[in-house]
Amino acid sequence: MLRIVGDTTSVLPPKISAEHGITIMPQIINFGSKSYRDDTELDTATFLRLLRSSRDLPKTAAPPPSLYTPVYQQALNAGDQVLVLCPSADTSGTFRSAQLAAQEFNSPDIHIMDTRLIAGGLGRLLILASQWSKQGLDVETIKTRLESWRKRERIYFVVDTLEYLAKGGRIGNAQALLGGLLQLKPILTMENGVNTPVESQRTKKRAISRFKELVLEECPPTPDSYLCVIHSDAEEVARQYAAEFSQKLGIPDVPVYEQCASIVVHVGPGVIAASFFCPE
Repeated sequence: MLRIVGDTTSVLPPKISAEHGITIMPQIINFGSKSYRDDTELDTATFLRLLRSSRDLPKTAAPPPSLYTPVYQQALNAGDQVLVLCPSADTSGTFRSAQLAAQEFNSPDIHIMDTRLIAGGLGRLLILASQWSKQGLDVETIKTRLESWRKRERIYFVVDTLEYLAKGGRIGNAQALLGGLLQLKPILTMENGVNTPVESQRTKKRAISRFKELVLEECPPTPDSYLCVIHSDAEEVARQYAAEFSQKLGIPDVPVYEQCASIVVHVGPGVIAASFFCPE
């Protein structure tokens, strides 16, 4: 059997990850001297309350290797293989933690992949890997498929300000937008795992309008695009956009996911994102 392992940056709700048998690791949020897991100890709503009442921006940390160790040990003891799908190593230390834990075992049955993705695209890869495994595909075939799919993912997101990305060190290629331009409303994407600017608008309304245009122009009008909408502290708006995308693209179900706290640390509240996959 192949055990699929992800983490909370995949934004998969616990019910969905459990249905697919996916093990989810927590990211760690540090408020001063206090540390919280962002799965069982700190949900996004509680995190936002703490964020708004805190003078200092919290820090994040990847799942420590000690959390991966028992998962690897249990799998190997059962004669199973493990496939860990990690968020982009340029935005998270998760890939490194998973690797460090694997060094203890030096086993060819532990496979760790830097997907170069985050949020909805990463979550979909986890689901696909689980489905392919249940269909009887071997781990090398699954990895090859995942490599192809990860290159086809597109994500666009609108942030209220670049301040959180800048302070958290995750601004990537959007650094060029800084320098007195923090009041602009940028539309960002990820290119090979790095946050990258698409364009900027003077108002949030214009940025959202352009964001929706980009999704409607580029997302294939088929359920196989796996379009989803992701938000932080903007569920009502996110559901409105999901319904609009569903109606205009003819996709019956466009799921809405909430950003995990560890992502909100770096993008801030009010973010709207859309993730989908293009044809090869």
